[in-house]
Amino acid sequence: MLKRKYVGTLLTTLLAVFLVLSGCTEKSSNESAQKKGTNDSGEQPIAKKEGNSITIAIKDNLISMDPHDTNDTLSGSIQSTMLEGLVGFDKDMKMIPVLAESYEASDDAKVFTFKLKEGVTFHDGTPFNAEAVKVNIDRVSNPDNKLKRYSMFELVEKTEAVDEYTVKVTLKEPFGAMLNNFAHPAARMVSPAAIDKYGKDIAMHPVGTGPFKFSEWDQSDHLTVEKNPEYWQDGLPKVDGIKFKPVPENGTRVAMLQTGEADFIYPIPTEQAESLNGTDGIVVENRPSIVARYMSINTTKKPFDDVKVRQAINYAINKEAFIKVVYSGYGSEMDSIIPEGLQFYSKQSPYTYDPEKAKALLKEAGYENGFETTVWGGNNSDAIKAMEFIQQQLSLVGIKVNVVPMESGTLSDKIWSVQNEADAEVELYYGGWSSSTGDADWGIRPLLAGDSIPPKSYNVSYYQNEEADELINAALQTADPDKRKAAYEEVQKIMWEDAPWAFLSVEDTMAGKKNYLQGVYLLPDGSMSAREAEIKQ
Repeated sequence: MLKRKYVGTLLTTLLAVFLVLSGCTEKSSNESAQKKGTNDSGEQPIAKKEGNSITIAIKDNLISMDPHDTNDTLSGSIQSTMLEGLVGFDKDMKMIPVLAESYEASDDAKVFTFKLKEGVTFHDGTPFNAEAVKVNIDRVSNPDNKLKRYSMFELVEKTEAVDEYTVKVTLKEPFGAMLNNFAHPAARMVSPAAIDKYGKDIAMHPVGTGPFKFSEWDQSDHLTVEKNPEYWQDGLPKVDGIKFKPVPENGTRVAMLQTGEADFIYPIPTEQAESLNGTDGIVVENRPSIVARYMSINTTKKPFDDVKVRQAINYAINKEAFIKVVYSGYGSEMDSIIPEGLQFYSKQSPYTYDPEKAKALLKEAGYENGFETTVWGGNNSDAIKAMEFIQQQLSLVGIKVNVVPMESGTLSDKIWSVQNEADAEVELYYGGWSSSTGDADWGIRPLLAGDSIPPKSYNVSYYQNEEADELINAALQTADPDKRKAAYEEVQKIMWEDAPWAFLSVEDTMAGKKNYLQGVYLLPDGSMSAREAEIKQ
């Protein structure tokens, strides 16, 4: 179902003018709720569908079907129909067992043991067992193979087949978030026989244990998978096959959905979402993602070294209006340093829109008359729109912001390539982050830990807090979820109050489908699952 938030507060005259100039006008409640093409009961008739196979239109070309050598979300989504891991994520990014019956970690987070499902075979008839798992983990953790996902498994010291259906993985040092790395698409299992047969060409010949088998890949047009009649999970698959068709042009992708040439498309343009929903048997679905949007604040530069200034910035920005202007209303306000969909998320007391409180904090910090600063960001329409909105909002409390969009290469050099903290020129930076492991660690440590300052990692706020760093380290020294939860709860509280960012929004995932299609959906990290695809008429 399409769910959309609208600005519900009375903004200042300047903000109203800004919204009008941005082309963002309100629909009446009656107009926004009205469904087109509905029957007498108010429901849209089920569209007609021939056959039991579906077509999914996607935005970009596919790169690889080798999970160990894939770093794009889209290719990983298609792999998920054919390949499976020991553990994985459900639609809410909660970890679930898949090819493992059970799993456990040692208290020191160095040894991980998996009990495997019995009776599972790869599509080529190769048995799935402990030796098969060892082959896969040895492959991705071997630096000589130069696989793109090596970094996620470089801590692996050894993998042992304890017995036919028990695997033990030992790390070189403790890493409490390792189970989430095993749930990542990079840890999906490929037939050892296929790896031997195809070598590097395994990227074009995926052989897994999933509900669908690889059929063909015409790199100029489509990739198709077909039903695996011997799939180990009862009741799946429910369709005979799936065709994945890259369609980069938004209008063409939408037209395919309207005519029925495609049964599911993603992404769907946000500006067309409302007009498409409820027409031609189309349902537009938007769900919360784990893609956080924020503005980092360089805490080492005056006046941003004063926490009152950083908090004032948070009170000065109307996040509800920000989502309306930048993302057409499809998103939610950040209420912690990580999105709700991540493991160990802990909600914080929001920085409400309160310009008067912002002015008071600035006065307390000695900036009653405001100051001038600069925000950097990408040279694209969404980033520019976001920075201009921030510029307008902060101007109302006396902060003059100069907006400087940059091409990606220039921006990368000026932000990530800085060798010494003192040489960092960045003051404010508008950016975003998605933690594809589903764990708080990858949503916090690379961005805000004291040892993640550029060029080592992505802490563009140059933020350091010894207590927070100790808690981050403590959370990685154990695999006990209760201990990790307690540590991350305190980390989030400390960092939220320290405000090294202007906490803005968590954008929605956007997809369109025919109303007869069920079981195809986007996960919070923007990946897609079609394993449970079903046509219901």
